[in-house]
Amino acid sequence: MIAVYDAQAAELADRYDRIGLLESYAGMSELIAPRGNSPLALDVGAGSGRDAAWLVTQGYEVVAVEPAAGMRVEGQRRHPAPGIRWLDDRMPGLVSVHGMALGFDLILVSAVWQHVAPADRARAFRKLITLLKPGGLMLMTLRHGPAPADRPMHPVSLNEVEGLARVNGVEVLRVVDKDDVMARSDVRWTMVALRMPDDGAGALPLIRGIILADDKSSTYKLALLRAVARIAEHAPATAVPAADDTDAIDIPLGLVALFWVRMYLPLVRAGLPQAPRNSGPDGLGFAKTGFRALLEQTFVPQELRVGATFSGDRARSVHAAIGEAAATIATMPANFIRFPNSDHRVFGAVKARAGRAADLLQLDIAILSTWGHLRVPGHVWRAMARLGAWIEPVLIAEWTRLIRNYGERMGCPSPIGQAEAALAWEEPIRDTTLGRMAAERLFAGAVEVRCVWSGSRLGLARLDIDHCLPWTAWPCGDLWNLMPSDRRINQHQKRDRLPSAGLLLDARDRILDWWDKAWLSDPALSGRFSRETAAALPVADPGDPGQVFAALEWRRLRLRQDQRVPEWLGAGSPSAVSIHTP
Repeated sequence: MIAVYDAQAAELADRYDRIGLLESYAGMSELIAPRGNSPLALDVGAGSGRDAAWLVTQGYEVVAVEPAAGMRVEGQRRHPAPGIRWLDDRMPGLVSVHGMALGFDLILVSAVWQHVAPADRARAFRKLITLLKPGGLMLMTLRHGPAPADRPMHPVSLNEVEGLARVNGVEVLRVVDKDDVMARSDVRWTMVALRMPDDGAGALPLIRGIILADDKSSTYKLALLRAVARIAEHAPATAVPAADDTDAIDIPLGLVALFWVRMYLPLVRAGLPQAPRNSGPDGLGFAKTGFRALLEQTFVPQELRVGATFSGDRARSVHAAIGEAAATIATMPANFIRFPNSDHRVFGAVKARAGRAADLLQLDIAILSTWGHLRVPGHVWRAMARLGAWIEPVLIAEWTRLIRNYGERMGCPSPIGQAEAALAWEEPIRDTTLGRMAAERLFAGAVEVRCVWSGSRLGLARLDIDHCLPWTAWPCGDLWNLMPSDRRINQHQKRDRLPSAGLLLDARDRILDWWDKAWLSDPALSGRFSRETAAALPVADPGDPGQVFAALEWRRLRLRQDQRVPEWLGAGSPSAVSIHTP
């Protein structure tokens, strides 16, 4: 079926790309009207891009999904609006869309459902509704009538959609029957609007219950939840869909253990109790040879991050500490965190033998996966990814309360603020040294360096190293995020704002040129560039700069949606800053 749309792309796009066809949405117009700031829509089976372009005029940013390459090309040619991002994906899995960890205010499934095989529809429906934000709307159009000879179609029915809605806990908001707007007498349409209730996923009550209501003999359950939340924020690209196609994702158990060790180092070093009668490393199941060596070697928590490299005794200590933590996570919190009134585990830990420690340890995804994986339910992962800013304070408050409670029972209460300080997730220092050193190396070799935003040629006097995605919104000093900028532009215009989609696209060639000159051509840094990219960005091949840039665009969109970061529209625009207030 996709091949037919691919081969006839130009002809079909001409047929469908008529503004008048938008009249079919007349009965749903007030439901489709955007609400809130920077609403995001998903157009599944976007075809010629007509609907996606219309949604942009209504105030949406749009992710347009189209599996036929020819139709995508036509759509991009006809509707080059910067508010549309095209993606090659398809139902029932929508694997690439789910990999972006985005939530949508509106999902449009127009004239597509008849192409989904009946056996795949339950899965496709579930995959669609799990992409909705709480209160989000999904609009489906169901085609009734004979299929064209060259495009076989499956029968559809309102009863089927209503049944899927009941099973998945979404509300059928409105149903409208329509004549065919292309005046085909034997074709009719049913439009169905479905809404996700505000608490439809149930993830936040579950997480809140684990944090506040679960029995706890230590802080381990809180540590596991926080490690997962931090991975969702800082290393979302490490998550892969569960192989058995359940609504779940797998993350490397070694990465969970790495973040676990990173969190506990300052707590144990400060002697803050993590269980009754605990002080220091004694009494903590994971604080064995490796963890104690990290304490003795004065490791700084910020060193324990994806992309870091260790050698000699430090490499062996980190390797051992990760293994010890992974074993504790699998047998303790992952084993005892259960769904309410059930023996069913929320997390599934599958531990593997990671092999012996080597003299050189590079903390990339492949290595961190050798300890096994942790399975996270899809709705829990989505809540962690989208609502981490709200979950984190509750976690910290409860962890602090437990520490004080343990200390008071032992007769050694901790001073106010000590636990909070030890629990702070310290990011690497805001350091642009490597970017400046790379630029200076290029200057010394008479290689030109240009401002990625203006294209002007730079010298040392005008050089600034800019965090493309601003540090204030997302503290990330990865190499791919460090870019040369004119000092005046960086300090007085862009500052801590997010480049708009159009501005970032305009800078694409200059960014790719910088990545190639500064990082990829340097044998000492190219590996680090790829490791950091693979963890932070949704990219299949971190060695392909074009794919890395596309992944950077997706990460920009997610930051815009999740945090509503003010946008910078460029120096020459009428309004250089776009700020939306609730």
